[in-house]
Amino acid sequence: MAKVTRLQCRCGEVEMAAEGAPIMSTECLCNSCREAADVLESLPGAPPLKEATSGTRTEMFRKDRVHCVKGGVHLREFRLNEKTKTRRVVAACCNTAMFLDFTDGHWVDLYGPLWPEGSLPPLQMRTMAGDLDDLSMLPEDVPIHKTHSPRFFLTLIGAWISMGFRRPKIDCVEGVLDVRT
Repeated sequence: MAKVTRLQCRCGEVEMAAEGAPIMSTECLCNSCREAADVLESLPGAPPLKEATSGTRTEMFRKDRVHCVKGGVHLREFRLNEKTKTRRVVAACCNTAMFLDFTDGHWVDLYGPLWPEGSLPPLQMRTMAGDLDDLSMLPEDVPIHKTHSPRFFLTLIGAWISMGFRRPKIDCVEGVLDVRT
């Protein structure tokens, strides 16, 4: 029986369950993740999303191993623009960022701040650091990659192979987040 990690929004109205270990533990420093985090952190009552490095910490899971077990009616999507296939999903009840969904992908990124203190898996790598003006401010505690590394892609491909090349949909999102920037 695989371990199940249960994660809640700030107010407890939304609960997600993730089965097994994450595919990978990363911190993304791309412009899009940092821009989206700025927007989501500016929502009324929203908890912090960005790390001290300005990156966003995520735990990558296979989509077939992540489920909304409570409060899906509160989940709303936010996209930086109408063309992007990347959506960030927020619990609108308390404006907690829950996950990032690459809609054409086979994985979902659950945001690190959802983990109770002391339970977040260890960070494995920082990605997309090439979008930063100054890399010298990054701690050298894990590998830092200017883009996505070969290991990053090989790990994702390995997970996809083990899924039989399926791409499940995350269908628990109820609408669009009303964000006025």
